[in-house]
Amino acid sequence: MSAKNVTLANPAPLGLMGFGMTTVLLNLHNMGLFKMNSMILAMGIFYGGVAQIIAGIMEFRKGNTFGTTAFTSYGLFWLSLVFLIVFPIGNPEFAPFLPDSSAWAAYLFLWGLFTFIMFFGTLKANRALQTVFSTLAILFFLLAIARFIPAVLPLAAAVGIFCGFSAFYLALAEVLNEAHEKTILPIGPVKSQ
Repeated sequence: MSAKNVTLANPAPLGLMGFGMTTVLLNLHNMGLFKMNSMILAMGIFYGGVAQIIAGIMEFRKGNTFGTTAFTSYGLFWLSLVFLIVFPIGNPEFAPFLPDSSAWAAYLFLWGLFTFIMFFGTLKANRALQTVFSTLAILFFLLAIARFIPAVLPLAAAVGIFCGFSAFYLALAEVLNEAHEKTILPIGPVKSQ
């Protein structure tokens, strides 16, 4: 069997679910429902991080540049975020290297800018994916602002929870729609002209 005849599974639900669930958990923390803990950090490393990188590699195999860039980048975002949170713990000699509010804001702003630009890659996709990327861009910008205006954090958390559940919904829709070979959960496909 030649490589051209091989049917590959859709890796997007794996990446979307890893992103969605991890984003919801982190923003429940941002909402103040529980403290930062190993549950969030483990999800950030394994499901938000490693699973999305795997999905990105699988998208590469399918020839999907957008999926490769998005999933691999956001997987590495989660790994870098966990590293920034955990690395200084127990390493007081690294205290001078900890990011201050300005550095955190720059980090989050750049991720927001990347996401905003990636949003334009969703305009020929479906409405659900557009929702994920538009709300994620807003989330990053709000989190950057919250570094200077803490009162913005609950709004950012609410947007983050919505964004995470949007990705969760899209992942489940893609799995169920494919499994049943019909639309079980609508994703708002863009009509071709």
